[in-house]
Amino acid sequence: MNIDGTTAVYGIIGNPVSYSLSPAMHNAAFEKYGENRVYVPFQTKDPRAAVEALRGLNIKGLSVTHPHKERVMELLDDIDPVAEKIGSVNTVAVREKDGAPWLFGTNTDWLGTNRALAERIELQGKTAIILGAGGAAKAIGFGLQEQHASVIIQSRTESRGRLLAQQLGCPWVSLYEHIEESADILINATSVGMKPDSDVSPIEAERLASFRVVMDIVYAPLKTKLLQDAEAAGCIGINGLEMLLYQGTAQFELWTGREAPVEVMRDVLYAAVDLS
Repeated sequence: MNIDGTTAVYGIIGNPVSYSLSPAMHNAAFEKYGENRVYVPFQTKDPRAAVEALRGLNIKGLSVTHPHKERVMELLDDIDPVAEKIGSVNTVAVREKDGAPWLFGTNTDWLGTNRALAERIELQGKTAIILGAGGAAKAIGFGLQEQHASVIIQSRTESRGRLLAQQLGCPWVSLYEHIEESADILINATSVGMKPDSDVSPIEAERLASFRVVMDIVYAPLKTKLLQDAEAAGCIGINGLEMLLYQGTAQFELWTGREAPVEVMRDVLYAAVDLS
């Protein structure tokens, strides 16, 4: 592409960001439509300075990743209600109000999960067990509730698990206990199974047969031990790259007002990761 004075600039802020697949995904989408836009990584330890630069340099939008998703919220002009409930922002859109940049924050992580799941199962009225009690579990939990699904939190740490369950208004069960209530969906929202510990699963294989869909937010490796066990148990498996894809398509559509070229973005992501 030709970068000139009219090129719209987007980016991702975090520390680190060198591993991020978002630049490749978004730039492929911009190129598909012949858009005069570019997406670049901005590694920073200071989200306040980054947001001030966003205003001053006429940058049009940002992705926000670890560790700035919570800290960036106080720096914005308006925040989407679901992002408020989740307590974190992963996307900033720059609009104009009274001739000045006006920064709107939202969270597309939950949209990524919901869209990936909705391709395989109707969410309304279903029950999902979420493994973990961190930021990802919180976003996923609120997102599922937006689609009128029921949620159960299972985690190792009781204090964090009970706190998240209280915030969601849902049950908490220790990860070491068996849940008698049937559930349709299991989602691993922890890092268990990520390389180099890819031979580990967060849950025993014999517990998987009761689920229709099993999703793992880990995508390195792409087919985790959990997903291997789920496949053997006859479940529908969804890997973490699909969540990353669909949170990215939601960002693209927010920023451009155009339908995201999903297959183009998917091809770039899958080409960039280890498929083993």
